[in-house]
Amino acid sequence: MGKLQFVTTADGSKTLLHPTTGEHYHSMNGAVGESQHVFLESGLKFFLRHHPVNPVTILEVGFGTGLNFLLSAQFCQDERLGLQYTGIESNPLSPEIVSQSGYDEYVSKNTWDLFISGYEPAMQREMRFPNNILLEVVLQNASGYNSAKRFDILYFDAFSAGSQPEMWTEQMLSQVCRHLKVGGLFVTYAMNGNLKRNIKALGFSPEKIPGASGKREMLRATKMD
Repeated sequence: MGKLQFVTTADGSKTLLHPTTGEHYHSMNGAVGESQHVFLESGLKFFLRHHPVNPVTILEVGFGTGLNFLLSAQFCQDERLGLQYTGIESNPLSPEIVSQSGYDEYVSKNTWDLFISGYEPAMQREMRFPNNILLEVVLQNASGYNSAKRFDILYFDAFSAGSQPEMWTEQMLSQVCRHLKVGGLFVTYAMNGNLKRNIKALGFSPEKIPGASGKREMLRATKMD
């Protein structure tokens, strides 16, 4: 396996290039921009406008560099909103790699320092941030994840179907989506006919919405039953 390396994207933020798959962890059209558009704006903020819960619960498939968590946690801290966040990751990055991401530019120093210092402990036990923000990182493949918890929002941020087709099957989607509450929100950067059919077959109401920079469309779907 080659060396993981950060590259600079179009909005000035960095993303990791995975040497085996040849995929980037986030969009080359803007790593932070993609995360903000897909998961923060189209996911968390959209959900809260319709369901003003406190705390809000999020399950992420593909925790990666932790960017989606960091932006979500910073938003919740700014809004004085509780957050219970679980990330699933089968191939965790080291704190040394994550510390090179430059994502400290997009969150408060307190949020970043707590995240980096608690990064590995969060993989063993729940990590606590101020204002009732909790982080748990589960080290396993999403196909084996099983919890009694039910979440408000599911951030689906796996690598693309081109390199990880097994992550986008109806079977895998069923496995992770059963952890969503009725009325919960599924959100991902991708959009295609097969994905839309699979998510609809699982009892969701899907909608195509404008994608992040460089992508025409993305998928957001509400769990109906």
